[in-house]
Amino acid sequence: MPQLNPAPWFAILVFSWLVFLTVIPSKVLAHTFPNEPTLQSTEKPKTDPWTWPWH
Repeated sequence: MPQLNPAPWFAILVFSWLVFLTVIPSKVLAHTFPNEPTLQSTEKPKTDPWTWPWH
């Protein structure tokens, strides 16, 4: 049964982990968010009362 021979499967496992550990972290660390958050001012905004009639 060929699946009991560990030589090719172990090489595939090691190669896939090398890809995961070299390519994917650099892609994740290079990710930038499309909209950077801006700092809010400490002043409270002036709010106007609701002036619509309720009828």
